[in-house]
Amino acid sequence: MTASRVLGVDSGGSGLRVALADVSAPRRAETLASREPVRTGGSGIDAGHLLEQVLPMARALLDRAGGGEVSAVAIGAAGMGTLGGQLRAELPAALGESLGIDRLALAADAVTAYAGALGQRPGAVVAAGTGLIALGTDLSAWQRADGWGHLLGDSGGGAWIGRAGLDAALRAHDGRRGGSVALLTAMESAFGPAQELPAQLYPRTDRPAVLASFAPEVARCAAGGDAVAADILARAAGHIAESASAVCPPAGVGAEAPQVALTGGLLKMGDPLLVPLRAELASQLPSAGQVAAAGDPLDGALLIAAALAQDALRLPRHPTLLYVPAEQGR
Repeated sequence: MTASRVLGVDSGGSGLRVALADVSAPRRAETLASREPVRTGGSGIDAGHLLEQVLPMARALLDRAGGGEVSAVAIGAAGMGTLGGQLRAELPAALGESLGIDRLALAADAVTAYAGALGQRPGAVVAAGTGLIALGTDLSAWQRADGWGHLLGDSGGGAWIGRAGLDAALRAHDGRRGGSVALLTAMESAFGPAQELPAQLYPRTDRPAVLASFAPEVARCAAGGDAVAADILARAAGHIAESASAVCPPAGVGAEAPQVALTGGLLKMGDPLLVPLRAELASQLPSAGQVAAAGDPLDGALLIAAALAQDALRLPRHPTLLYVPAEQGR
């Protein structure tokens, strides 16, 4: 008897990953990756381009595993909530025809990040990298906070920290209150003289990433005793905890106590950010347990696929955040 497999896909700005696992052990998977991001055009995320990458990798993984049927697939993609219309319209039939899959979930990357971090428990997950978004659920509905981009929000994320650090550096350059000589030195080392910074930053289409590239320098200066840099990270910690608090279900609503987990590259900044962040979470969410993320968004996609294959998906469906087309109209 051939094994029943599930397929998980994680599509983001840096490329695409596909993983295959046994339905009974979704966290033990074989993975293939592409560094080519799925294209986005006027119709949103390009379904054809996603399939061009996913199908060969899925078949290669099945061959490597010795065959077996794919019982379910879950695809998590950045921008799914607002740009996933073409995927929702085209992928169910395309995957059914190509791989014989009739159980499919299409999820926003924040949802797969949640599932990877907490599984199917109530709580809140903050995904903190260049930007920042928090997602929470009591298992009946989703709540979202921030994720509005570097001009309107993403408060406490990498771009926010980097911009605050550059602001403090320029204040020191000008002789204004709130400046940091340490951050000014770091800025000049990274970008050159202050007068050249606007020309380096404003024409760029990847401004959030450029701003976020300075966030580790803020952490380094804070670790070295710079009070201004430490205050920036303390304020970032407050913003991150506020987003988690906004989406975390209150204790006592269900049988399970809510938990809070953090994911994303911002955590690599270490203690200069994590120490004040843990304190802020304890203060703002005293009834929620702080736990380490169990896995990443690809793990979350596999977990959703396995739950779907076993009729055990507890995470709440949503028209754009977690779309399960076979269940529409039930």
